Amino acid sequence: MKNTLYLVALGFFMSATFVIGQEPLKIGIIGLDTSHSIAFTKDLNAEKPVVPELANCRVVAAYPHGSPDIELSTKRIPQYTEDIKALGVEVVDSIDELLKRVDCVLLETNDGRPHLEQALQCFKAGKPTFIDKPIAASLADAIAIFEAAYKYNCPTFTSSSLRYGKQTQAVRNGSLGKISKAETTSPASVEKTHPELFWYGIHGCESLFTVMGTGCETATRKTTPEGKIEVVGEWVGGRIGTYREDKGYVGKAVGDKGEGPVGDSAGYRPLIVEIIKFFRTKQPPVAEKETLEIYAFMEAADESKRRGGEPVELEEMMEKAKPVAEKRLVELGVR
Repeated sequence: MKNTLYLVALGFFMSATFVIGQEPLKIGIIGLDTSHSIAFTKDLNAEKPVVPELANCRVVAAYPHGSPDIELSTKRIPQYTEDIKALGVEVVDSIDELLKRVDCVLLETNDGRPHLEQALQCFKAGKPTFIDKPIAASLADAIAIFEAAYKYNCPTFTSSSLRYGKQTQAVRNGSLGKISKAETTSPASVEKTHPELFWYGIHGCESLFTVMGTGCETATRKTTPEGKIEVVGEWVGGRIGTYREDKGYVGKAVGDKGEGPVGDSAGYRPLIVEIIKFFRTKQPPVAEKETLEIYAFMEAADESKRRGGEPVELEEMMEKAKPVAEKRLVELGVR
């Protein structure tokens, strides 16, 4: 027992020493209209590292403005601006000023509509950028963001914190073998400027794809007897994944090694750790293909609703979105 405790302590010490020895990382935040900005900064600017992986990292600057017209977002900015100042962060007047002060960026604007233009400034400056959910307010803009990142050779990724729930990650890593069926839930409050699942349903959809992986072919929008959103996806090989609106973060997966719970929340810290690894290694932990498939799934769910609950192919959504994305890139001078 003593030997075990000694080895655990030694491993923690060596990990901390390795990370602490790395170069300081100066981080900027765009958007003070979400609680994520404050939660992330509290961990990153703690007097002592809350976990070894976050050592030598600090949020040093923030640009407060995000959504121009979503009241839920705009009314938060004054208080969150004061909160971020209290954490030792300089508040600047423009994204250009922020980019002069930082090595990398947390794009936290709660509204997905400005993300393409904001991310483009970061990419042009060569700053690795994490884009909080939703990555955009349309599949077309999501595609354009990744195309712009390629253009300027600047790494980026997006993820809900729900991807890093312990049970969800265990199943993704093979604890139940090959998954044939899964269902996840999350709240799904709607913002009229975004496709319905983009605003909050993304959490449960991210959990679902974390477990099922890529290969979803169709999405069918349904309504539960309680009047809640339900979307059934069919994956290659007849595998079935279901997202259902509910008040909690739960779910179940069935694999060839048994079944077990998924969809749990582990809070923000596991995501923050992955973001910092990304900033240091420049290697995105979530593949572009998987992210775009999630957003195609959610956009297909909207289209299925418009068609009275018919199945909609994700590939159809992608093919419709690509020329729109290209037009956006031309308008912004990327092409």
